[in-house]
Parts: sequence; C-alpha cells; structure tokens
Amino acid sequence: MGIRITGTGLYHPKDVITNEELVESLNAYVEHYNQENAEKIATGALEELRGSSAEFIEKASGVKQRYVIEKTGILDIHRLRPKLHERTNDELSIQAEWGVIAAKQAMENAGVTPEDIDVVILSCSNLQRAYPAVAIEIQSALGIQGYAYDMNVACSAATFGIKQAYDAIKAGARRVLLVNVEITSAHTDFRSRDCHFIFGDVATASIIEDTEIKSGFEVLDIHLFTQFSNNIRNNFGFLNLSEIEADIDNNRFRQDGRKVFKEVCPLVAKMITEQLNKNAIAPENIKRYWLHQANASMNELILKLVVGKEHAQPELVPIILDEFANTSSAGVIIALHRTAHEVEHDEYGVLCSFGAGYSVGSILVQKK
Repeated sequence: MGIRITGTGLYHPKDVITNEELVESLNAYVEHYNQENAEKIATGALEELRGSSAEFIEKASGVKQRYVIEKTGILDIHRLRPKLHERTNDELSIQAEWGVIAAKQAMENAGVTPEDIDVVILSCSNLQRAYPAVAIEIQSALGIQGYAYDMNVACSAATFGIKQAYDAIKAGARRVLLVNVEITSAHTDFRSRDCHFIFGDVATASIIEDTEIKSGFEVLDIHLFTQFSNNIRNNFGFLNLSEIEADIDNNRFRQDGRKVFKEVCPLVAKMITEQLNKNAIAPENIKRYWLHQANASMNELILKLVVGKEHAQPELVPIILDEFANTSSAGVIIALHRTAHEVEHDEYGVLCSFGAGYSVGSILVQKK
C-alpha cells in the first residue's frame, strides 16, 4: 500500500487582467496621486510615485496575465480592489463555492465520492473569515462525513497540507480532500509598483489516499522547514480595528523581493538537495520539479543550484505563472495538475513550495 495523490482539480474565475491593463490603471493612479499631492511632493513631505510598464512586469516576474475574482473594481483608480457583494450567512461563501468546484473535479479525477472521504482540509494564505471554518462549510456542501479544518502556512500551505493529509491517513483516515483556495486580489495593494502585478485568484483541490490499485503520485518523503522572517508580511487582522491610529489600508501584503530572492533560493535548493541525497536519488533523475509559482527567475536559479547549470533544462520546472501569476499555495498544485501526464510510471517528481514564514515544504513523489 502507498499514500498517493490520485486526483487534482482546478478552478479559476473568468475575469482576466493583462499586464497592459494593470499598468494603465496603475499609471493613471500614479498621475492622479502626484497631481493631488504636488505641493507635499515638492517640499519632500511625500515621495513621488512611479509608474510601471508591462515589459518591466514580465522581465521581473515572468507574469503576463492573471485571473481575478472581479476586474472592474481593481482597475478603477478610485477603488483599486475587487467589487464584491456581501453574501448572507445562508449563502455559500465565495471561498467555499470555489473550493467545492475544484473539489468535485478532483474527486471525479480520483474516482471517489463524498462517502469515500473522511477529512477535508482548506489550506491557504488568506481565509475569508475566522470561523466557522470554511473547510467545514465545504465539507457540508459536498456531503462529506468525518471532520474538517482550516490551516494557513502562506505560500507553503499546499505542501504542508499534504503532510497533514499524509498523517491523517497514517492515523486511520481513508481519504483526505485537500483544498487550496487563493483569492489573493483582495489582499493585494494595487497602488504599489512593486506588488500590484504579483498575484492571481484560483482554487485547486487534491485527493490523497492509501491505495495500491489506483494510479497516482506516491509520497515517498516529506521535509518541512520554517524560519522566521519579516521580508514577506501581511499585518491585516482583527486587532487592527483596536489599534490606535492604525492604517488598516497599509496592513496588506508587503515584501522585500530582493532579500526574499537572495535568502530563499539557496535555502530551497539546499533542502531539495538534502532530501534527494537522503533518498539516494540523483537530481537529474527527477522528471519534474513542481516549484512554487512566485517568480520565474527564482525557479530557474533553484533548478540550476539543484541539478547544475548544464542539466537545467526548462521543461524540468513547469511554469504556469505566466498565465496565472503567483497563486500562493495553489501554484504547485496547478503545475502538477497541468503536467502530471508528462511523468511516466516509476519516474520521480518533487513538489516544493516556499514563502512567508519563511516556510518551505518539499515532497518527493513517484508515479505509480
């Protein structure tokens, strides 16, 4: 018997924002801001904002577009955030709705029904609410028995979630539904030249089960690591409402991208290399490295550090962020979902996500 990922699902909203559209909105906002604050900028009390370009975004990140929950509000320079309507408590929440869609696809691909599943985990960077757990709402909507819970390890939430699923099966659960719903446009600061282009909205789901009959990706080894850092941070939370003179609008996603690049790439490469050494598998014998989809240059460097520059073929690290942008925890699952067919029986793969914390999760799998 082996614990395997036997099915995955993917959902994305219909609205798309291209780099060109995003830049047009940002530059209009920048011009409006600079004109409104011309006197303060002239005295040095405020810094002049800078515009951007589509070429800069693609060169800096590899992103060409992103799917978003609602685009008109994001592109409105007087709003710069999605325009959503509040749902009643009797309606399915947005995060649960997306999770259910992705989950049904994963269940169909794995050939399982709600009656076959014992655990539901929603693991993501941003939860729609504190409680009741959105995972329990998804569980109820699908008619699954057993138990469910939410968890958050930022961009590493999928690999950490697979570890929780693995442990639940070891403890007696038959199957686990892992859901990663990332509605990141609600936490993105679309006024920021450095941050406005990074994220996209999506939902993924995976079925993890103990089987020797079904084809899937068998989990051979799991390595998790965390190390505290302020270089990626989001301070938005319920305590902000009680803080004196708190600027709630600025307590959203912020990162020092250069420090993250410099510190995280060697950390991730070292962790993957140690995991492969531990399992006596040469780096060049890994068919696919499904890495976190944050930045194309980061993934390129990590691959070179792991397999060596001479073996670093682009197809070894599937890139989906050009279409989806950074979808936080969901990125590795999208990459797996889109390219699983490229891995043959008995070939190896590595699922590795990394992000705020710092947190890194690396999972060695074999196609069975």
